[in-house]
Parts: sequence; C-alpha cells; structure tokens
Amino acid sequence: MRVKDLFHLSITYEESALAHYIYHLLEEEKITLEDDAEKLDFAKADHTKVAEMIENNLLGFHHIHLFALSATKGKYFFIFARNEEEAIRHFTKTFQRKPRTCKRVLLDHEVMRGNEVVTFRTLRKEYTKFPVIIGKFFLTTQ
Repeated sequence: MRVKDLFHLSITYEESALAHYIYHLLEEEKITLEDDAEKLDFAKADHTKVAEMIENNLLGFHHIHLFALSATKGKYFFIFARNEEEAIRHFTKTFQRKPRTCKRVLLDHEVMRGNEVVTFRTLRKEYTKFPVIIGKFFLTTQ
C-alpha cells in the first residue's frame, strides 16, 4: 500500500491523528505520496507540531457519530450527532421525552435502503446539518 492510499483511508475513516501525521510528514518532505506505507516512520515527525495541527483541526475533520435511541421497547430512532449528549438533546426536543437508552452504532454497519445495501457511513454523506434523525427501526416479536 502506498502512502497516498493510507492517507486517503485515514481521511475516509476519520482517523484524524494518522491523517495529520501523514500530512505533516508530507509537508516536511520526509515522505512522498508514492512511498510504501510500511516505511512510514512517525519518529521523524515533530510531535508538538502534529498535536497543534490536531488541536486546531487543520484538516477539517467533523466527527459525526451514529446513535440508536430507544423510544419504547422495540422502537429505535437513529440519529447522527457529534456526541451522545447532543443525540439525547435532539431526541428529547423532537419527542418531548427522554430516550430509554442511547447506544453508539458503528458507521460501517450495513442497512437495506430500497433494493440496495448501504453503510451508515455512506448515508452520513447525504446530510449537511447535524444532529439529524435518519430513520427508525421496529423490532417485532412473533
């Protein structure tokens, strides 16, 4: 795998620290995009500079997570939000009651949408304002 590929993956999967380290090493010309990623040597990085880059969010990461909030037994709502507290506030504001539970869900889980299978990560790209309710799910017992 090339540095270019790893850098792309770090951005796609929002691995902020990795992306900032690669960016810094590229900026300092200690690596190139065509180098083998196995040869990355983070010891060559100025850790103080990278920490500042991460703190200032130089690469513009906007961490949005998915939460499943239980309204009643067997009825769940999915909300994209920055954190659990924001998801609960949005749920409470929308439904005028607190959720029974709130659990973080991995963005790489797949769901059916019509006749296609998509990940929550793909669905997140369709929204520009957060927090947002993206769907509901009902468990049925037989």
